[in-house]
This record gives sequence, structure tokens and C-alpha cells, in this order.
Amino acid sequence: MHPVELAGVNYAYGEGSLRRPVLRDLDLTVAAGEIVLLTGPSGSGKTTLLTLVGALRAMQQGQCSVLGQELMGAPESVRVGLRRRIGFIFQNHNLLGFLTAAQNVAMSLELHPAFGNEAERLRAAERMLDRVGMADFAHTVPAKLSGGQRQRVAVARALVASPGLILADEPTAALDRQSGRDVVELMRDLARTSGVPILLVTHDPRILDVADRVVNMEDGRVVVGS
Repeated sequence: MHPVELAGVNYAYGEGSLRRPVLRDLDLTVAAGEIVLLTGPSGSGKTTLLTLVGALRAMQQGQCSVLGQELMGAPESVRVGLRRRIGFIFQNHNLLGFLTAAQNVAMSLELHPAFGNEAERLRAAERMLDRVGMADFAHTVPAKLSGGQRQRVAVARALVASPGLILADEPTAALDRQSGRDVVELMRDLARTSGVPILLVTHDPRILDVADRVVNMEDGRVVVGS
């Protein structure tokens, strides 16, 4: 069984005359340790697909197994549990401005059973910040970091709890060429050392070569997968 398996997935927004199909009979798998990039025009369903895989919204039709959990018909409690096993990285890093880099990363561990107190969480956060080249900025607030540095903190936050899957939505969109390249190479290297698969939505043609496979979507369907 692959970490991500989708078959016959359909999804629509709205109801009745306002119903708008977004995903149409979509099939997709992501293997262990594989880096898959989702590309395609705006409105092709890439982000909707990512939110379904991430258990951020309920399935409507089809089958979607993520880390061994079938999401079709799964209650919210099950989806919440699965989300704790997934690392999310978004275009907007969503760091809390009143917390330091280490505190932002440590937040991901608050519900983790292996980290019982704040001191342990902060130590783990500082170790992960060191791995992403941000050790010297552990006690710095986001406003004093560059865009690339903030996204490195977001990567550390996504990886600190040792997730089984990483989902990234346009992680390089707000970055300059070099910073964007550095961030995706960092994600690739850290993920491969732990065998964690990555499913990444992007419009950035400069980073396609980091992928094991590029999947192109159009009108809610996979049209090219290589």
C-alpha cells in the first residue's frame, strides 16, 4: 500500500444550479519517499486535491487512502488525528509574529505524546532549526527574518514531529529564485533522509527537476504524469 492512494475521486463546490465540479474521476498514487509535483493552470483542482489528501475537507465521492487511513466517510475526529501525522507547508508561512522561530516550530509538538513539556518541545525545535540552517535565528521573531528564512522555519515546523507525509502548496511563490530553490532542495534532502513522501503544488517551472514525478492537472483531471 502506498502512503497516498486516490481512485475515482470527484469533488464539487456548491449545490443545485450552483454546483461546480472541481475534481473529476481522479486517480493518483504517491509512493514512500517519492517527491511528486502537481502542476497545471489555476482552477485545475490542485489545491482542492491537496486539501482532500490532507484531510482538511471531507471526501464526497471516490476513495482516498492516506497513511493507511481511508478518508471516504471518515468522521472529523479521524481526520483530525490524521492531520497530526502530516506536515503542511503553505505559500504564506503562517508563522505567529509574537513567537520566536523556535516557539513557532515547537507549537507543532504540543499534542505530541513524546514531548511532555515545553522545554522538551523547544529543544526539539532548536534541533530541527539547526538542520534547516536556522540555528542562529532560533530566538528571532518572524518580522526580523527574510522571506526565505521564514519559509525555512515553516519547513522545520512541518518536519519536527516526524510526519508520514509532507504536503506543500506553492512554497516558493513568495520567494526569489535562489531562496525558492534553497527551500525546495532543503525539503527534498530532509524528506529523503527519512523516506517521507512529498506532494507539492507549484506553478514554478524552476523547481520541477527536484521531483521524482511531475503530474499535470487540467480541468480536475490528471492529464500528464511522468
